[in-house]
Amino acid sequence: MFDKILIANRGEIALRILRAAKELGIATVAVHSTADADAMHVRLADESVCIGPPAARDSYLNVPALIAACEITGADAVHPGYGFLSENAGFAEVLSDHNIAFIGPKAEHIRIMGDKIEAKRTAKRLGIPCVPGSEGGIETAEDAVSIAAGIGYPVLIKAASGGGGRGMKVARDASELEHAYTTARTEAAAAFGDDAVYMEKYLEKPRHIEIQILGDGKGDAIHLGERDCSLQRRHQKVWEESPSPALNDEERARIGEICARAMQELQYRGAGTIEFLYENGEFYFIEMNTRIQVEHPVTEMITGVDLVNEQIRIAAGAPLSVAQEELTLFGHAIECRVNAEHPSSFRPSPGTISQFHTPGGLGVRVDSAAYQGYRIPPHYDSLVGKLIVHGRTRNECMMRLRRALDEFVVEGVDTTLPLFRTLVRNQDVQNGLYDIHWLEQFLEKGGLEDI
Repeated sequence: MFDKILIANRGEIALRILRAAKELGIATVAVHSTADADAMHVRLADESVCIGPPAARDSYLNVPALIAACEITGADAVHPGYGFLSENAGFAEVLSDHNIAFIGPKAEHIRIMGDKIEAKRTAKRLGIPCVPGSEGGIETAEDAVSIAAGIGYPVLIKAASGGGGRGMKVARDASELEHAYTTARTEAAAAFGDDAVYMEKYLEKPRHIEIQILGDGKGDAIHLGERDCSLQRRHQKVWEESPSPALNDEERARIGEICARAMQELQYRGAGTIEFLYENGEFYFIEMNTRIQVEHPVTEMITGVDLVNEQIRIAAGAPLSVAQEELTLFGHAIECRVNAEHPSSFRPSPGTISQFHTPGGLGVRVDSAAYQGYRIPPHYDSLVGKLIVHGRTRNECMMRLRRALDEFVVEGVDTTLPLFRTLVRNQDVQNGLYDIHWLEQFLEKGGLEDI
């Protein structure tokens, strides 16, 4: 096992990793920018190192500074969390060159799954169902027209190196295609430094279903059920739950087994998430995230498996702590991402938290690094914390979530808590009747005008 882990991240995920390391008896090193000097993970870590000014490129993305911090403190492993360098194959390789363990997948798998075109090719080879689309990148607008004619409209142009909805454009007929293709390439180049794009059939009303997997890197891999992440705004997840209200046990087992077998063949190491669009009983691969997900607590609540603990153990060479046949899913869990944003305009609201009270009680968990008097900096994402609630049934979970949201107090900054208080009382959400477009359509109809 590792002696000391450097946590190459900030906020609630840094605190989450710190807690897992402490429970394993491992010393921790917090790194921070000057803007995060008073962060909770910095206060609780065994050691801390300032790695630069507020801008992420000069601190949390500064590889030489992170390597220096490892050498100064004697850290023998790095956990990257999510975002920042968590899916950077080059960072994993640099750590290896310095004899420092990367708590994550092999660099080759990060690289494969980070290229959306190569990821789709690999998924097909591994027997994972994919959305009909181009076999590779599209070089010209003429090629786009030809491929779309074969697939059938509407189609979706997607950035090969993309994520978060950037570099994605829908064309509903041939007259829209050239503009969609050109715009997607321009956005992809600006956002990712890579203008490569590919095409997929556009599904009209799908749900977003993702499968959590764990692999030991030696051919053993399991799945831990699915999460439904269909409530989204601008391709950003807002609310996640498990099990999905849309799946039955047979569908759940089928797609889970496909993913587990694929990861066994790939000899995947660590935690990962295979994401799908789901429509009319069929699953279509979107991408694979080779890191811990923001919404991982949902899976932890229904399985009892500590995913971050598993990441650390696997990276140290240990086998999976649970076999597929030993894994049982119990009850229902929902996570709400509470951001420092105006609840209807979603305008960021950095500032000082003047009052902070988190809910409690049976089945209620809050993952947050915030505290009363904490100043939310304007330099990073606006996540204040995650409210995760578990119940024996979905109805019990929804009622518990409703109660917990009413208890949650954050003052001094705007938050999205009013949005969730509205959603948990909405009939469609209560009945699980939503797709990936539902939330944006709800907002466009003025669903939050009274907030």
